[in-house]
Amino acid sequence: MRRLADTVWPCDDFAAALRDPSRGQPANVTAAGGKATAKRFNVYRNNVAYSLGEALAANFPAVRALCGAERFAEAARLHIAEEPPTSPILFEYGHGFAGFLDRFPPARQQMPWLADVARLERAWLDAYHAADREPLSGEEIAAVPPEQLENLRLDPHPAFALVRSPFAVLDLFHAGRSGRPQTADPHGAHDLLVTRPALDVLVTKLRSGQFALLKSLASGGSLGEAAAAAFDEAEDFDLAAAMTVLLSSGAFSAIRLALPTD
Repeated sequence: MRRLADTVWPCDDFAAALRDPSRGQPANVTAAGGKATAKRFNVYRNNVAYSLGEALAANFPAVRALCGAERFAEAARLHIAEEPPTSPILFEYGHGFAGFLDRFPPARQQMPWLADVARLERAWLDAYHAADREPLSGEEIAAVPPEQLENLRLDPHPAFALVRSPFAVLDLFHAGRSGRPQTADPHGAHDLLVTRPALDVLVTKLRSGQFALLKSLASGGSLGEAAAAAFDEAEDFDLAAAMTVLLSSGAFSAIRLALPTD
């Protein structure tokens, strides 16, 4: 018996033909009176490709500025064919674009930092559209008994993201978005925290060990476990300074678990 999941629906052929210009017009596309539709279908296919390319350009303006409009358009065309959108909400399109740039030979060979700029842009866009939530306050931390602090677990804010790169991606990001791509200097390594504590997205450059601390906390680790990870990564890690960054950036939204003492 043929399973429903094995059925090829007419809309599947239509979508596949839109993505792949080498495919002919789907057989189920017809016009009244038997008029030819191939030309009109090609126009529609070109419009779809153009719209998706424009969506990627809107979502990754720094990447487009840094690599140039022509090279960006070629990368976008290949990415669209490889990974079409799964949502009608176009700002959500491009979650796989950074991974594509990692594999795209011109970017990998000539601009190895470009994929990390795309990761930062994607994190910035996701933070901008993230759900509103009140950030964790210093008063809430201060209310935790000192003997329980090492067991503290925190919920990341919906806008929370971390970006680590061996390149100066924040400088590249600013150069691209400011319209001055020629000033971009990739030299340097950046650990970045992306948040949106209020209305504006905030990108914070992290110091030694702070990335490890925040990554551990966001993964569900306790404050004690996160601090240990930070000290393992950087002997000069300053826990007090890291907690200041954690609170001032709005990186976390709630205390999830503070184990009671015996």
